[in-house]
Amino acid sequence: MPSFDISSSADKVNLANAVDVVRRQIQNRYDFKGTSASIEFNEKDLIITLFGDNDFQVNQIKDILFPSLEKKEPDSTKRLMDKNLESISGNNVKLDIEVSDGIDQELGKKIIKLLKDSKLKVQASIQGDTVRVTGTKRDILQESIALVKANVSDYPLNFGNFRD
Repeated sequence: MPSFDISSSADKVNLANAVDVVRRQIQNRYDFKGTSASIEFNEKDLIITLFGDNDFQVNQIKDILFPSLEKKEPDSTKRLMDKNLESISGNNVKLDIEVSDGIDQELGKKIIKLLKDSKLKVQASIQGDTVRVTGTKRDILQESIALVKANVSDYPLNFGNFRD
């Protein structure tokens, strides 16, 4: 039976490149000279950490980061979730931004419900952090891809592993 997988994976290389671009921009900007403004990327935990003298400066760094991420990987800012803004030594602040990777259970259930409610003759199941969709014909699977793309626009999805 034909099948395909719906997944969502963050490209760590593009994330690291975007963070490096932002780091260089911070070093070259006049308004960040002599401040604690910096950015770090933890590839293992997929966390981007922004440091600044105050919350305004951290928001400025975010304003530099988001377009840089979008340039490297479209819709990548949709997978970012801000943690709480923490006050660290002195007046400095730190913001952790978590990069979500994979499809969580809630989104997987939403996709499965969407496919079942559409009355398309496909079966969908959650397998780890992906959703596998199987059907009788390729045309039906292509219709289901179009349906999911049209209705789930708040999170970047990848459609792959298409098999006949």
